Amino acid sequence: MWPEGERRPVILVIEDEEETRYGMKRLLTASGYRVDTAKNEEEAALMAKAHRPDLILMSLNLDVVRVLPAARRVRECAGLDEEVPVVAFCVTGLAEGAEVGAGFNVYLTWPDNFDQLRGLLSRLLRKAAPFG
Repeated sequence: MWPEGERRPVILVIEDEEETRYGMKRLLTASGYRVDTAKNEEEAALMAKAHRPDLILMSLNLDVVRVLPAARRVRECAGLDEEVPVVAFCVTGLAEGAEVGAGFNVYLTWPDNFDQLRGLLSRLLRKAAPFG
């Protein structure tokens, strides 16, 4: 996906379910991304502060009213600017596969398939910054 020697984007996966966190890491790593993982907001803020991610992908079994403020708190605690996209997943709130953009933040119910997620990540990372 990225030429030899080119910096690969780092995605921080925040997921409270260990099995899902592991599965997302495997899928994203196989797609060429470097992946860090965290199981909660506090761990995510520390990880993001230590290894500035290019994108945050989070699913904390929270409803739409709570997940976006949680994403903002992670970004603020880690000192990340608004250019770092946040993709927040929830199982409630919108129809399957729907997405709502709020600047560089995206809310998405669990995607229908991994290709949908890969396309979204690719679009957001292109908007955010070059990785060379």
